[in-house]
Amino acid sequence: MIIPIRCQSCGKPIAHLWEKYQDAVKKGEDKKKAMDDLGLTRYCCRSVFLTHVDLIDTAASFKKH
Repeated sequence: MIIPIRCQSCGKPIAHLWEKYQDAVKKGEDKKKAMDDLGLTRYCCRSVFLTHVDLIDTAASFKKH
């Protein structure tokens, strides 16, 4: 739902890069180049960004009874 603070495999902090990555991709930049520019060189960190599905807005729309 929310991007993990650290990579599950190597432990590198990655959450602070998520918004920068999203902004770059929305501007039309290639995903590979955006990750390279942010310093995401390990395949484990890249896989977190490529496979993440942002569901926080969907989950937040449900009301608690």
